[in-house]
This record gives sequence, C-alpha cells and structure tokens, in this order.
Amino acid sequence: MDESHMRKLQEDNDMAFFRADLCLESPGSFTAGEMARICDEMNSTNKAIEDAMRADFESLAPELRSTLLDMLCDSGEMTPEWWCELLLGKMPDSPDDIFEH
Repeated sequence: MDESHMRKLQEDNDMAFFRADLCLESPGSFTAGEMARICDEMNSTNKAIEDAMRADFESLAPELRSTLLDMLCDSGEMTPEWWCELLLGKMPDSPDDIFEH
C-alpha cells in the first residue's frame, strides 16, 4: 500500500475517534442514531487499517514476513499474540506456519 492511502486511512480513523470524543464530552448533543454511526465508523476505519496492514504483510516474501513478525513481537508494542492474530489470523504453531501464507 502506498503512503498516501495509509495516511488517508489513518485520517479517517482519527476523525472517527475525534467524533467519538466529542460524543463523550457532550452526549446530549447527539442522537442515538448518530452515536451508532460514530461507533460503526470507528469499527470500519479500524478494520480498514487492519485489512491494509494484513494485505501488506501478506504481499511480503515469506522470509520477510517472518523477520517482520519477529520484530513486531519483540517491539513491546502490543503483545506477540495480538500481532499474530492481526497479521496471521491466529497464533502460529510453528515458524513454518508463517511461511505458508
């Protein structure tokens, strides 16, 4: 994915969460339908980012996927299980599972 596409996804996600913050600050200013749309927007923008990350990961050569996954799991950002579920759909049983995707 190119940088401009990822930037657009992130901006959409930031806007969705900004609207949610406004909703929390002044809940009486929003109808139930508006609040539901804001929640849906948060979910859909999160999913779009995760789908894009997964597609980028899957486009890499198997050796690069393995190296990247190791780096992410060792980064301290999120847990190894979170990264594996996000990028692989599950925790791999062995390193060979990474190469099969």
